[in-house]
Amino acid sequence: MALFRALAHSKNTTLTLTRSCRTIITFTPSSSFSSACRRRNPSPAPPQAPPSPKKVPFTVSVHGKKWQDPYHWMSNTDDPNLLDHLNRENSYADAFMADTVELRSVLSSEMKARLPPTVLTPPERWGPWLYYQYIPEGKEYPVLCRRLETKRTGWMKNVFLHYGMTRSKREEILLDWNELAEKYGYVNVGTCRVSPDHNYLAYTLDISGGERFTLQIKDLRSGLIDPKLEVYGAVSLAWAQDASYLFYTLSDENQRPYRQNLTIGFSFCHFSGLGKGMGFSLRCHPNCHSVNPSNGLQKICNRTSGVQYFVEHHSGLFYILTNAPIPDAEWSGQGYYLVRSRIEDVESAKFQSIILPDKDTSLCDMDIFNGYLVLFFTKKGLPLLCSLNLPMQIDFKHVSHLILMNMPCELQKRQRILQYDNTKEFVTAFPFVIPLWTHSFQGHQVYIQDLKPWYFPLPSNTCSVSPGSNHDFLNMVYRVVLSSPVMPDVIVDYDMSRHTYSIVHQEEVNCDSVGQSCIPTFVLNKNKSKIQEAHGDNKECATNFNSQRWKDFSHVYCCQREEVISDDGVRVPLTIVYSRESWKKGQSPGLLVSYGAYGEDLDKSWCSDHLSLLDRGWVVAFADVRGGGGGGPSWHKSGSGLNKLNSIFDFVSCGNYLVNEGYVQSDLLSAIGWSAGCLLVGAAMNMHPQLFRAVILKHLTFILRVGVWEGAKWVAKVRDSTCPHCSQTVIMKTSMIGGHFGEGGHYAQCDETAYEYAFLMKAFGILNE
Repeated sequence: MALFRALAHSKNTTLTLTRSCRTIITFTPSSSFSSACRRRNPSPAPPQAPPSPKKVPFTVSVHGKKWQDPYHWMSNTDDPNLLDHLNRENSYADAFMADTVELRSVLSSEMKARLPPTVLTPPERWGPWLYYQYIPEGKEYPVLCRRLETKRTGWMKNVFLHYGMTRSKREEILLDWNELAEKYGYVNVGTCRVSPDHNYLAYTLDISGGERFTLQIKDLRSGLIDPKLEVYGAVSLAWAQDASYLFYTLSDENQRPYRQNLTIGFSFCHFSGLGKGMGFSLRCHPNCHSVNPSNGLQKICNRTSGVQYFVEHHSGLFYILTNAPIPDAEWSGQGYYLVRSRIEDVESAKFQSIILPDKDTSLCDMDIFNGYLVLFFTKKGLPLLCSLNLPMQIDFKHVSHLILMNMPCELQKRQRILQYDNTKEFVTAFPFVIPLWTHSFQGHQVYIQDLKPWYFPLPSNTCSVSPGSNHDFLNMVYRVVLSSPVMPDVIVDYDMSRHTYSIVHQEEVNCDSVGQSCIPTFVLNKNKSKIQEAHGDNKECATNFNSQRWKDFSHVYCCQREEVISDDGVRVPLTIVYSRESWKKGQSPGLLVSYGAYGEDLDKSWCSDHLSLLDRGWVVAFADVRGGGGGGPSWHKSGSGLNKLNSIFDFVSCGNYLVNEGYVQSDLLSAIGWSAGCLLVGAAMNMHPQLFRAVILKHLTFILRVGVWEGAKWVAKVRDSTCPHCSQTVIMKTSMIGGHFGEGGHYAQCDETAYEYAFLMKAFGILNE
C-alpha cells in the first residue's frame, strides 16, 4: 500500500475478540468450480468436514418482515461457543491452505522486497514548521513529526529537500503509531488535527477494532495528554482559528454522526479565519473576520434532507459548493454547483451563482487560498484539477450568455437572454445588464473555461488524484498525490501563480532484488502525449513542461480504459491492467475488483502487490460500477437503494466483457470485494455462478450490522445450501487481532495479500505454474 495515501490509516493488533474482527471468506462457486475440475485439477480439500455450528431457533423481525435465523446466537460475542466456532473455522482454513505454505512465502517475500526499508513523505511547510511522516526501518507504522524550518540556500537547500527526513535534535515527534500499538495491542488512528497555533494535537483513536473512536488531545509543548478531555464516540474534528475551541461530532449507537460539541480552554493566540469542515479551517486566513464561538455561531442555511453545503471564505465572501435544488432553473439538483455570498447576506440566502457544470462535468471539491480557488472535478469520468484567480476574471471572448436584471420593461418584452459576439462591448453599452457571475442565479451558467482557469498538467494514465494537506492559506503552491495502476505515487507541487509544477517525490519500488519481477529501472517519459491536456480549448501549459517527468511502468504493463455496455445500455468504465510480456490472450487468469457503494471512488492507485499477479500473466481489472463514485452523484444514486441491481448488472457485464474479449480465460475469472463491496460480489456470484471460478469477500458486512458473526452466519448458511463436496471449498479466515479494515502495517499486509493470491491460484489449479 502506498505511503502517501495510507500513512494515516494505521492499524495494529489486539488479543481480544471484538464485534468487528477482520474476516476473509474465500470460496469457489459450485457450478464453475465443478466444471473446471474436468480441465484442471485443483489441490484437494482437507479430509475433515468443514465446521458445523449449532442451530438455535430464533425469529428475526425487521421492517415488518420476519424470518428464521438459527445462527442468531453468534451475535453474542461473549458466548464462548462463538470463539470456539471461529477457531475451528480457522483450523479448517489452515488445513485447506496447507499446500500453499511455500507459495505464500514466495509471494510475501516478493511483496516485501519491493518495499523500501524506510518510507517517508516530503516535508510540508505550515507557518514556521515543516510537518512530515515516516515509517522507521523495521517498523510497521508511521510516525508524525515536525521541525522548525531552517533557511537554506544553494546546494544545502537541495540536500535538505532531498534528505529532509534525516533525524536531528530539532525534530519533534508528535504521534508515534508504533508506541500506541505497543501500549494498546490494536490501534487505529482515525483523524489527526494540529491546532492553528501549533500547540495542540487532537486525534481519534480506536483500540478495540470496533470503529468507535476516542478523542484525545495532546499538548505539544509538554507532550502530555489530558485525560479529562477524552471523549468517546468522536468522529470528525475542526479547530477554531484562535485555537481556543475544538469542535467535534459524536456518533450515535448506529455510528452515525448526530451531534456537534466543542471543547474549550486552550491557548488564546489570536488567529482568524473561516473555512470548510464544520465552519472552521485549519489554515490561517488573515483577511477573515475572527470567530468567537462563545458569542454564537452564524447559520448559513437551514438543514434540508439530502442537501449539502461545503463552505470556504475569501475576502469577505463565502464560497459554497452545494447540491441544493434551484427553483425554476434548468438544473437537476443531483450534482454540485458553486455559489458565493457576502458574509452579511449569507443568512438571507442571497447567493450569487458562479459555476454550473455542463453535462459531462461533475464538481467534486474545492479549496481556497489567498488569491486562488482550486476546483476538483471530473469530465467524462476522468479526474481534473484547475485553479482560478480570485477575484475571478471573466474571459469575455467565450461568454455569450448573460442574464439581464433590472431591465427596462421594453427590453424585458423582447428577450431575457441575449447572445452577442462581443459581450464586453454589450455590457459597456447597457450598464443595466448584470452578468451572471455578479448577481443572483436565474437559471443559466458560466462555464469553467470562461473564468480563465489554469488546468493542472496530469499524466495521461492517471486514475487517482488526491490532495495533500495544504494547510497554509498564504501558500501559492498546491500539493497533490498522483497515482495509477502503472505509476507509483507521485507528489507534485503546482505553483498557481507561475503556472508551473515540480515533482517533489515519487514512491520507490525495489524490483531488482526479486527475480520474479521484470521491471527495469525507471525511464523518464519523453513523449509529450504523456501529459494530459485537461481541456481541449485550454492553451495554458506549465512553462517547465520539458524539465520534469513522472515515471511509470507503462512500457512493461498495459493500462487501458474501456467502456462496457451494461444491461440497460449504460456505459460502465473498466480499467484493465496486464503485463505486455506475460499476458496471453484467451489464456490468462483474471481478478475483477469493485466496490460500488457510498459514492466512493474505486481505488485504482498504484499497488506493488499486484505485480505478483501481473508478472505471472494475470489480468487485474477495476470495474467502476454504479453506486460508487467517478460519475458524480447521479452515478451513485443510480446504483443505490432500489437501484442496487444496476451495480450488480454492471459488475457482471464487466466480467463477461473480460471473458468475451479474450482478456481472461472463460473458467479462470475471480473477483474480490471488501466491506460494502462484498454485497456486490456476493450477489453477482449468486446470480451468475458460472462466470466466477473463485471469489474473496474481505471484511464482510451487512446492511443491519457490522460484525464478525455476520460472516460466520453467512458461511454456515452457504454450506447448508450446497452439496457436501462444494461446501468444502468455502473457507473462512478470521483474524482475532485485527479490526474491520485489517491489521494494516508496512509489512503485515503482504502476508494477508499473499494468502489471498495463493487461495486464488489453488482454486484455479495453478499452484505449480
